[in-house]
Amino acid sequence: MLGMTMLLWTADVGAAHRPLLEMLKGTGFELVEVPIFHGDRDKCLALASVLDDLGLKRTALTARGAEDNPIAVDPAVRRLAVENSCKAVDCAVALGAKTLVGPFHSGFGVFSGKGPTDDEWHWAVEGMTKVAAYAREHGVALSLEFLNRFECYFLYTTADMAKFVEAIGADNVGILYDTHHAHIEDPSIAETFNRHGRLFNHIHISESHRGTPGTGLVNWPETFKAIQSLDYRGDVVVEAFGRSVEELVPLVKIW
Repeated sequence: MLGMTMLLWTADVGAAHRPLLEMLKGTGFELVEVPIFHGDRDKCLALASVLDDLGLKRTALTARGAEDNPIAVDPAVRRLAVENSCKAVDCAVALGAKTLVGPFHSGFGVFSGKGPTDDEWHWAVEGMTKVAAYAREHGVALSLEFLNRFECYFLYTTADMAKFVEAIGADNVGILYDTHHAHIEDPSIAETFNRHGRLFNHIHISESHRGTPGTGLVNWPETFKAIQSLDYRGDVVVEAFGRSVEELVPLVKIW
């Protein structure tokens, strides 16, 4: 299905956004991607009712930060990371989303000043394996997003993420391929899809400057050709950002 991220307008989607959701449905979008940063199941249940009424499918997006970093040295922080990711799964279920996506493998925007360590790899695999098992019990698939090196030092190429997903070894875990990050980090679109496309279970259509797709430097003809070569059946979500969501401005560098 073709979807649109709600993060262009808000990080906290609710019933008050019904006119916006109606506009997206009328434009032709079949699905919306809803950020889950609050962990409130009741909010998700209320929003699910609105989305059902409008006939909009949905996916859920979450992320971890410094306070619940899955690869933190402190085991209490790592435990909180697993707990919060499982809460996000609960919210996805309440929302009626079959897929939970995003960079929740490590703390977004958290840097150590060096590359990933063996301990961090072990902690991340251990934690995500627990989240994957919980999600599987609840009928939710996970789609893990690698980020460019300026936002993440742990997993920042498709190849990195493929190795991580294979280490988890769960049939409900795949790769979120984001054209913005891949444009910066991957050497070849065709090679990436040929080698790792079998693991893709979600795709973000995101421009090089994170604005309107088609107005930047992402090679769209090659990208869509590669997607077609996979016989891809998952969702494709447009991810663009603006300056209206103040909390995102410093995170995604939208000045």
